[in-house]
Amino acid sequence: MLAWPAPLLPTLPGTGSVLKLYDTARGEVVATNPDRTARMYVCGITPYDATHLGHAATYLAFDLVNRLWRDAGHAVHYVQNVTDIDDPLLERAERDGEDWIVLAMRETALFREDMTALRILPPEDYIGAVESIPRIVAHIESLLDEGLAYVLDDGTGDVYHDVALAPGFGAESRYDEATMLRFFAERGGDPDRPGKRNRLDPLLWRGERPGEPSWAGPRGTVGRPGWHIECATIALETIGMGFDVQGGGSDLVFPHHEYSAVHAEALTATKPFARAYVHAAMIGLDGEKMSKSRGNLVFVSRLRGDGVDPMAIRLALLAGHYRTDRFWTPDLLTAAQERLVTWRRAVARAAGAPAAPVLQGLRERLSDDLDSPGAIALVDEWAARTLAGTRGDELEDGAPTIVCDAVDALLGVALQDS
Repeated sequence: MLAWPAPLLPTLPGTGSVLKLYDTARGEVVATNPDRTARMYVCGITPYDATHLGHAATYLAFDLVNRLWRDAGHAVHYVQNVTDIDDPLLERAERDGEDWIVLAMRETALFREDMTALRILPPEDYIGAVESIPRIVAHIESLLDEGLAYVLDDGTGDVYHDVALAPGFGAESRYDEATMLRFFAERGGDPDRPGKRNRLDPLLWRGERPGEPSWAGPRGTVGRPGWHIECATIALETIGMGFDVQGGGSDLVFPHHEYSAVHAEALTATKPFARAYVHAAMIGLDGEKMSKSRGNLVFVSRLRGDGVDPMAIRLALLAGHYRTDRFWTPDLLTAAQERLVTWRRAVARAAGAPAAPVLQGLRERLSDDLDSPGAIALVDEWAARTLAGTRGDELEDGAPTIVCDAVDALLGVALQDS
């Protein structure tokens, strides 16, 4: 599957700092210590609707991770999936009387357009669930062969992972059983399914149901894969075990990231699946979490269609810390639009306040668990000093160009026409 085109990254003087991120599994901010090539897997969309601002905020957070690793001298192997077969997609296609393949292709294409407009660096591997099915089936066969999975004895052909045989289950989320059961029921699980060995056992393979698409599966079954084994398989086939960051929204802590790790660690008999589990908070609207089920969505494509500069959208989302739940408001966008105008006026000058402290400050703030509000405040201060006409002996020729490049490379905000 094709990703989207990459924006050009300016080369900055010096080298960035060691990136520190909050690891959900350890409950603290930790230093990332990648090898020469940093490895990151970020869970992608289920393409049954357009990209909303909650999606955008998540992918912006991990775009900062990508940029900061590169600034620190690492190559980055970034992988993202597309869940192009799953219940929500089929349900939306049936509701609208549309072919599920056409729906998935259209919404994936729109997602690419939104990511391009927001200047998010693309993944090196952009892989769909459907194209991964043969490898997923092979992994499920392996789990069955090892006695770690079982076929439900009801004639459906459904296959489940036996979590009682998974040492360390729960270590990623650190939730107790009651919390796991609640989230499992809310987020696509089936804790009350008769015949399961354990209420928390996750679905690996769903046997064919009337009217649903299906593929050849394990043990001669026909059906389609579960969600969590999809990401485990794609990660193992691209960047392997022990990669640096598993990323996604905070609603993926459990069950999705917990089970993806369980599957991968069972398949390889090694730990950890990821060195750090990093999660972006939720974006809300009108006092509630922004979600498709509530219908309170603000779409990136709609804002773009209304003539909003994507860089203003990016700045508005980066004005809040990635781990803080926050609300989208008209005032937030207005402030970002005004900020963008101010910054562009400042970098258009031939000389400005000294650039070195800004570059150093941006690196320090962003490397400290992606403190984008702190980074933005530094640029605000620099722009104000530059536009106020700082005394001649404090102005620095060429400083606006350096700041422009730093904002572009590190925050991903283009302040000049390409």
